[in-house]
Amino acid sequence: MSDFDAIVLGAGGAGLMCAAIAGQAGKRVLVIDHAASPGAKILISGGGRCNFTNIGAVPDRYLSANPHFARSAMGRYTPADFIGLVEKHGIAYHEKTLGQLFCDGSARAILAMLLDEAEAGGVEMALGDAVREIDHGDGTYRVTVGNREVRAPALVIATGGPSIPKLGATDFAYGLARRFGMSVVEPRPALVPLTLAGDQLLFRELAGVAADVVARCGKAAFREAALFTHRGLSGPAILQVSSYWRHGESIGIDFLPQAGPGWAQAAKRARPKLSMKGLLAGMLPERLADTLAARIDLWGDLQTMSDKMLSNVEAKLADWRFLPNGSEGFAKAEVTVGGISTDGLSSRTMEAKRTPGLYAIGEAVDVTGWLGGYNFQWAWASGWAAGTAIGQK
Repeated sequence: MSDFDAIVLGAGGAGLMCAAIAGQAGKRVLVIDHAASPGAKILISGGGRCNFTNIGAVPDRYLSANPHFARSAMGRYTPADFIGLVEKHGIAYHEKTLGQLFCDGSARAILAMLLDEAEAGGVEMALGDAVREIDHGDGTYRVTVGNREVRAPALVIATGGPSIPKLGATDFAYGLARRFGMSVVEPRPALVPLTLAGDQLLFRELAGVAADVVARCGKAAFREAALFTHRGLSGPAILQVSSYWRHGESIGIDFLPQAGPGWAQAAKRARPKLSMKGLLAGMLPERLADTLAARIDLWGDLQTMSDKMLSNVEAKLADWRFLPNGSEGFAKAEVTVGGISTDGLSSRTMEAKRTPGLYAIGEAVDVTGWLGGYNFQWAWASGWAAGTAIGQK
């Protein structure tokens, strides 16, 4: 049997951050992961360049049953703090768009940085073996991994959610949390493509066509690219609203966010002999323009259309309704909405309120950020909060 001050389950971004912080505070830390190599999601993120944070990562850009929960950790470990760590390790980076920061080179630089920080804290790794058993009693957590039993007064759940199962993701965290009396907010896929069926199948024939749009779901709205696929809708704007979407709800697309009010009527006065199809073809990708014009079903020159008809066209194109019949599920979801309920956790330390020494961090918790580095920043902030708390005990 081996004794540690803390056992961290999960060698992803949150787990490695937590382990490094606690280790550098003088604690003996063990990180356990069933995968043979750490940081799988880090390596594939950002097309292999790791969108490691977002300079606009503030709490109101996160979804949670408790929208205020993330404020404490996010306020104490900010994007600037992580950027400072990146710069300390000499990793070159750039802002791509909308505050998203990427490595100039490979995502491996971020993983190497975290592993170096963990090594600096004397963190031990146990990789490639599944956890067989977890017991708790007398203030001690006992974990059997492979043929080895280890124990510690602190146990950190950092095993993430079930998104991207091909990387080994599971719902392990939820079962463990329930076992210790914590509730779980129903998990569902987030940042995921949406699928279309029925009378909207026509739009699937536009596979490969992309356009700058505003996508809306409820009060959430995002202006980015939307992409038509052979199954439905994708692209950054769609991934963003997918986190807010529920089965049975529609989403709205403004296909011409750059067009000012009265654009169709202005075109009628300027080019009265132009057709609706011709007008849209000058503003949108041709295949998309053809499909929308056919759906609008107005033929002839603009001069034959009343101003009221053209106003209706403007309104329809500013809020074209799609009714997805589903999503592409956890297999294609970048993250998970829902997870271990924040009701049972301290927002300052990430420690379970009813079970001393038990912590939950990262994607395992019911805190989900927007697309574009937000979820990594939550991993760093929540991992830092738990690691700091463990280090101070």
